Amino acid sequence: MNLEWTEPAREDLRNIRRYISQDSEYYAERFAARLVEAVERLVAFPNMGRAVPEAKRSDTREIIVHNYRVMYRSEPDRVLILAIVHCARDWSRNMSQPWNLS
Repeated sequence: MNLEWTEPAREDLRNIRRYISQDSEYYAERFAARLVEAVERLVAFPNMGRAVPEAKRSDTREIIVHNYRVMYRSEPDRVLILAIVHCARDWSRNMSQPWNLS
C-alpha cells in the first residue's frame, strides 16, 4: 500500500505549521511530525478512520489529530491524503469539498 498526498493536503500541512510557528517553531515542528506520524499509520490500517459524514462516500475517511481532521481516500493500492482541516470549520458554508479531489 502506498501513501500519497494531494497538493492541497501538503499546503494544508505547511499552513498549519506556519501558523503554529508564529508562536513557537519548536511546537510547530513537533505538531507537524505528529500529524505525519498519524498519517503514516494509515498505510498499515487504512480503514481505521471513520467515514467523513459530509462526504456521504464510503471510501472517504478521516482521522482526528488534536483539533484537525485528516481526510483521506482509501483505495486498493494507496491511501490518498485529501486535506487537513480544523475541526471547527463550517462545511455548510464551504464550497470546496476535498473528497471530490482525485
